Amino acid sequence: MGEALIEKHGIDPNETDSVVLIENGKAYTHSVAALRIARRLSGVWPACFGLIIIPRPLRDLAYRLFAKYRYRLFGRKDECMIPTPEIRARFLA
Repeated sequence: MGEALIEKHGIDPNETDSVVLIENGKAYTHSVAALRIARRLSGVWPACFGLIIIPRPLRDLAYRLFAKYRYRLFGRKDECMIPTPEIRARFLA
């Protein structure tokens, strides 16, 4: 299913190492996807959607820098969570 979606939306998986959000029939990547996802979370995260006013090239640069240094900021775990079959179905293989 995921492969069909990336094909339908013209996303090259070799060029996209980011999260992909498909919402209302449109695909979003990088900072746009992250901000749209944050808008749906609880707590203070929806307030982050206000950053959408920053030009996309600058947001995507910040997104890539954060991705590059996230382990230095938050650490790294030796083990990953084993996703349930329901969660696993949402990821591209």
